[in-house]
Amino acid sequence: MPVLERIRDFADTMKAWRHDLHAHPELLYDVERTAGFVADRLRDFGCDSVETGIGRTGVVGVIRGNGRNSNRAIGLRADMDALPIQEVRDLPYRSTVPGKMHACGHDGHTTMLLGAAKYLAETRDFDGAAVLIFQPAEEGGGGGEAMVEDGLMERFGIESVYGMHNIPGMAVGTFAIRPGPIMASTDRFTITIEGRGGHAALPQNAVDSVLVASHVIIALQSIVSRNLHPLESAVVSVCALDAGEAFNVLPQSVTMRGTMRTLSLAVRSQIKARIETLVAEIAGGFGAKGVVEYGSSYPVTENHPAETDFMAGVAEALVGPENVDRTVAPMMTAEDFSYMLGRRPGAYMFIGNGDSASLHHPHYDFNDAATPYGASLWARLIETALPLTA
Repeated sequence: MPVLERIRDFADTMKAWRHDLHAHPELLYDVERTAGFVADRLRDFGCDSVETGIGRTGVVGVIRGNGRNSNRAIGLRADMDALPIQEVRDLPYRSTVPGKMHACGHDGHTTMLLGAAKYLAETRDFDGAAVLIFQPAEEGGGGGEAMVEDGLMERFGIESVYGMHNIPGMAVGTFAIRPGPIMASTDRFTITIEGRGGHAALPQNAVDSVLVASHVIIALQSIVSRNLHPLESAVVSVCALDAGEAFNVLPQSVTMRGTMRTLSLAVRSQIKARIETLVAEIAGGFGAKGVVEYGSSYPVTENHPAETDFMAGVAEALVGPENVDRTVAPMMTAEDFSYMLGRRPGAYMFIGNGDSASLHHPHYDFNDAATPYGASLWARLIETALPLTA
C-alpha cells in the first residue's frame, strides 16, 4: 500500500501535531517551544535516547531496532524553523505570532519525521539505529552546519543521512530526486558604491552614486547571459537598494544587497570574480569607488549516487515507479542540509504538496494529506536500509 496502515491509523494525530506547530512558529535558533514539543513526543514514543541542545537548539532521538547484529545507524533529518512572514489566510490553526509563519512547510517536515518515529518506536522491525534529526535555523541561520560542527555524525555513529522537502505543484503521493546537485549554493553579497554627494541641480560637481549603481545592476545581469556556458545554471539578483533621503540631494553612497545561486564550485568562483571586476571597473569609470563583500552562504546540496538510487527505490516500492521522478531538474533555492551531505553520504528528496501557494508565500500551507506519505517513506527507508536478519 502507498501508505503504511499503522501510520494511516494515526494520521489525525499527526494533523493535530502539525496544526499546533503551525500556530506557534519560531525563527532560526529560537525554537525552544518547537524543540520541546519534539523532545516530549519522542520521549512519549519510548525512544531509546533523546538529546537536546545539539547545534544550540537541535533535537536528536535514537530508536534501536529489535535486531542484535548491527551497529549501523541511519540519519533522517527534518527542519523546525519558520519564516518572518505575516500569515494572511484565516485558518483555524493560523499563526498566533504576528510577523511569523510556517511558510515553507517545516511544520509538516517535523510532523512527518515524528510520525515515522512513533511507528518505528512501536514496531522496531529493523536491525541498527534510526537517528531522528530535528534541526533549527535552516532559513538562513546555518543550523545544519551548527549540528554537524557539534559532532552530530560522530556522536550518533551516523553512516548515511537523508532529507526531504515538500514542493507545491507536485501531486500528493509523488516524489522526485536526482543524483548530483539538486539545490543550489547561495551567497549573499553587499555592494557599496562611494561617489561624491552634491546638489541635484549641480550634477557636474558630484559623482552620482545612484547612476553608478544603476549601471552596475544592469551589468550584473550580463554575467549569467554572457559569461557562463549556456548549459550552466546560475542566478544573480540585486534585491535591495539603499540610497539617499531627499529629492534634491545626490547621495554620497549607495548600498545594494543581493544573492547569487550556482550548482557548482567552479561557477560559483567564476561569478564572484566577475561581480568584483564589474563593480570595481564600472565604478572607477565614473570616478567612484565600488566594494563587494560576501556574507553567509550555503554550499550546493549534492546527492550521492548510490544513496539517491536507494532512496528512489524505497519510494518506488511505496508509491510505484510511475510516482517517482528520478531525474527532476535542480532547484536554484538553497538548503543547509548540504552541510550534512558534505560529511556523510546521503540524499535529499522532494515530496509533493499538491496545489498550494508557493513556498515563502503568505498564503502557503503544508498539505496534511502529504504527511502519511512522508512518514511512510521515512519508516520504509529505515526498515529497508537496516533489515532484520534471521
